Amino acid sequence: QVQLVESGGCSVQPGDSFRLSCAASGSIFIIYAFGWYRQAPGKHREIFSTISGSGTTNYGGTTNYADSVKDRFTNSRDNAKNTVYLQMNSLKPEDTAVYYCNAELLFGDNGDIRGIDNDFWGQGTQVTVSS
Repeated sequence: QVQLVESGGCSVQPGDSFRLSCAASGSIFIIYAFGWYRQAPGKHREIFSTISGSGTTNYGGTTNYADSVKDRFTNSRDNAKNTVYLQMNSLKPEDTAVYYCNAELLFGDNGDIRGIDNDFWGQGTQVTVSS
């Protein structure tokens, strides 16, 4: 059984900074990638950042960002802890959303591999940016 647990959200003012984390645990053999998604009220869930996991070339760490967060958000990871961090700087009201982490990984059961799946999600955490 695999679980992704996100840290708590926040309610901040425009221009503030905040950091989210997402820890994966359970029967995990290899993590290929983490993704960060967000869903604003009345909108679809959208991906805005990814980071490759330790199961990829050079032990991962390659990041990608949507234009909406580029140069403001930074995605990083601690392979030993199976944890990713999202540092959010210069927050804007349009960043208000529920934030979700997602992982694509090789999982197992009773010490044996079972499959590769990308349908592992954190519980979601609210980020509100308002003056």
